[in-house]
Amino acid sequence: MPASFMPPRQVRIGDAAAFAGCTPRAIRHYHEIGLLPEPERGGDDRRRYGYEDMIRLLWIRRMADAGIALEDIREAFAEDPADAQGGDGIEAVLESVEGSLAAQEAELRRQRTAVQRMRVEGSRRGLLSDLVTDRLKGLSEGSLRQADLDTLLVTERIFGPLGAAVQATRFVALATHPALREEADRIDAAEEALDDSVAVDDPRVAQVAAERRAFESALHAVIEESGLDEDDDALFEAWETSHLETGDGGENESGSGRVMTVLEATGKMPYDFSPARLRCMELAEGLSVLTEDEGGGNPRLPT
Repeated sequence: MPASFMPPRQVRIGDAAAFAGCTPRAIRHYHEIGLLPEPERGGDDRRRYGYEDMIRLLWIRRMADAGIALEDIREAFAEDPADAQGGDGIEAVLESVEGSLAAQEAELRRQRTAVQRMRVEGSRRGLLSDLVTDRLKGLSEGSLRQADLDTLLVTERIFGPLGAAVQATRFVALATHPALREEADRIDAAEEALDDSVAVDDPRVAQVAAERRAFESALHAVIEESGLDEDDDALFEAWETSHLETGDGGENESGSGRVMTVLEATGKMPYDFSPARLRCMELAEGLSVLTEDEGGGNPRLPT
């Protein structure tokens, strides 16, 4: 150091920030939350920072760069502020940060795996759970519609992976039977036409309900003939076995957000159904129960 140079005894906030590698705004924030004590002010009423202030500021910056939250830094300093070795408070914080970083690394690995699955499976299909994605394997590109994937996403959120995997059977059948898909589109359009302008006792409501019931019976017949129902049975058995071993009920295990009951989840998903359409759904469900009680057959779709 040249003999003619004399370092300042105190510096202003701009110089302190430049030396510490932060901004004056950050330093003011440290003051506001009690992390850095307010220094004395000069004759111009501006803050002046001395050697001890700068030492504390440097430690704050070094700990913040290591990923330690400002609140934890404040608690560590408050626990033993005079300990030149850093104190047990800082050691405990470092241990906590190390555990947090390990958890972040695990989460990054999970996210990387999810992205890789999405790239392999294609589009949004790869964002569904493994159980659902495996059920859809073998379908040609484009055979699933966006609406199909949307429905599976909602079902997985409400009923969990098993419920969505079973429902995927429906879309497998539709994707591999064009006539079935065409009839499904026709009935979907008829149900959508039951808007708010249609009265609940309109004859069209009962007619569409009967058509929906006939379609569902035909769809079920196709699923049975193709052996997809046996795959569903195997899926249930494997699921029950794995969850008996872990002691986990598995309700609503969507992997996104907290676990909700089916009733709670259903009540939080909005559907803009008219009273006529809701009545149609009720009638179709009633016809389904009646058909099962009477042991009726499965009507086929017109060719």
